[in-house]
Amino acid sequence: MHTVKLLTILVEHHQVLAYVLIFFGLVFEGEIFLIASGILVSLGALDLPFLLIFVYGGALIKTFLGYYIGTLVHKKWHNTKLLKHMEKRIFNITPRFKQKPFWSIFISKFIMGFNHIVIIFSGYQKIDYRKYLKAEICSTIIWAPLLLSLGYFFGFTALNVSREIWRFSLVVLIFVIGYILFDKFIGWLYELFEEFYDEPK
Repeated sequence: MHTVKLLTILVEHHQVLAYVLIFFGLVFEGEIFLIASGILVSLGALDLPFLLIFVYGGALIKTFLGYYIGTLVHKKWHNTKLLKHMEKRIFNITPRFKQKPFWSIFISKFIMGFNHIVIIFSGYQKIDYRKYLKAEICSTIIWAPLLLSLGYFFGFTALNVSREIWRFSLVVLIFVIGYILFDKFIGWLYELFEEFYDEPK
């Protein structure tokens, strides 16, 4: 019967690869990599202060890269149907994006899968770069430790349920699915709030 010790040893022996994967994970995805990182910290497989360097590094690269991609998209494909659809989708969720870009960008960080679209859209709309950076950096400072802490809690709780790797993984999976559903629900509530708030008085 394999225990979580096997996973811990595996990660410890490939720490460089783990940190590199986390770095690129933060550039292209984010939430799941952060939660997984928090779980590995709870197991003692990763060093938290060292991990944060890669976490914030990856998040910053995504911030710069996303905006730059947005400016390129605007130059080459600003009249395509796909871009018009993306624009409509973002304005449905954040109807005051142009008027209050800081809060739209800030809040998008906490809606799973939405931030990637918003940072590209910020470049596409040529949002003031300083305001964009301020929103992204402020939200990341809160978002990253929050999800790492959530992952740590998932790992700690699952470890108390079972040290057998398959049961541990099952408990973690249930937690992660619960988080995704909760995040989708919060995103839906926020979209609903924006829809009613934006209605003419």
